[in-house]
Amino acid sequence: MKRILVTNDDGVRSEGLAALAAALRPLGEVLVVAPAKEASAVGHALTLHYPLRLERIGEGVYAVDGTPTDCVNIAVAIVLKDLPDLVVSGINTGWNLGDDITYSGTVSGALEGALLGVPSIAVSLQRTRERRFDFAKAAAAAAEVAERVLAEGLPPRTFLNINVPRDVKHGFKVTVQAKRNHVTSVDERVDPKHRAYYWIDEALDEWEPHDRSDYQAVRDGYISITPLHPDLTAHGALKLTERLVAVRRPQPVAAKTRRAATAEAGPRAVRAGGRAKKSLGKSRRVG
Repeated sequence: MKRILVTNDDGVRSEGLAALAAALRPLGEVLVVAPAKEASAVGHALTLHYPLRLERIGEGVYAVDGTPTDCVNIAVAIVLKDLPDLVVSGINTGWNLGDDITYSGTVSGALEGALLGVPSIAVSLQRTRERRFDFAKAAAAAAEVAERVLAEGLPPRTFLNINVPRDVKHGFKVTVQAKRNHVTSVDERVDPKHRAYYWIDEALDEWEPHDRSDYQAVRDGYISITPLHPDLTAHGALKLTERLVAVRRPQPVAAKTRRAATAEAGPRAVRAGGRAKKSLGKSRRVG
């Protein structure tokens, strides 16, 4: 039987997590290891400066007082004691699109799975103003993709990022990451003890137009599915970078001239030093 590890960043008691685990159980043995409390926007953080606790919540359900990345590693090393066949992270209450995936704990749960060599999937659902979520379609989409991935696999170090609109009008659409004009607002306030504190928020939410972007797909009612990998190398800039750091070697002729000048200056410096010593000696005798 296939073993499926499920995690998220909304916390172990999230309804989206429960819906995802239930949808995946027909495909294999499901193990849930998720943060004990919400860990949204922690990115790919790994806890190194304090010990982590693992708590059994129920049958096949565990909580870790850390990040989604921590959860994947604790699950593999302590609970499973081996790699699972699939890692699925979600269902997140809110999209994880475009540039914003770098902040996402949900996406990072799948990223960590891919780094460990496990086919992985991240799943997110569009947020509503009323904050009411119907996870059924997102869970069904995740299960459909998971079944195919379990059967066919993914290329090494590759994972899938699924984003589901609240009103699904079409099927899946394979997409690329959108680009957003990123402006952050920092709101400074003062507490009753006259100490400053800050709230960080998004001040601008403008996306660059792109017919195949994940953002445009979900806006049009498609379920966006984007293949991702952890390689952040800007391959198109390799040649430019090589030019920037290229070291110009001295010309052979210049090098030879410099050595000859040094050899010629050596004896002169010695003779000059000797004359200086003789002069100094004479002056001392006179004194």
